[in-house]
Amino acid sequence: QVQLVESGGGLVQAGDSLKLSCAISGGTFNYAIGWFRQTPGKERAFVAAIRLDNGGKLTDSLTGRFTISRDNAKNTVFLQMNRLKPEDTAVYYCAAAKSLVSDSSVYDSWGQGTQVTVSS
Repeated sequence: QVQLVESGGGLVQAGDSLKLSCAISGGTFNYAIGWFRQTPGKERAFVAAIRLDNGGKLTDSLTGRFTISRDNAKNTVFLQMNRLKPEDTAVYYCAAAKSLVSDSSVYDSWGQGTQVTVSS
């Protein structure tokens, strides 16, 4: 069972950058890690995903300001977020799946989430 722990969230101003981390334990490298975000009353929305074995990526065109990367030596996946906007405010989650997809229902291991708040 893969275990995930997010970190790096916080309160920033519009235009700032923030880098989230997803620490991974358990499992092997033959799966994908995805980042999702959720605001109150809404479903979790896909942000980006990356395969740990070959680095293949899947991104959402609406979040072109965000870059996903991995450091397998540190068992960590990152989400670099630039030029943040107030509408980026959400709880950000990382999750693990066997396939590189944007459908949250395919992901079967989830972290506890980290809050990102962007003030205007």
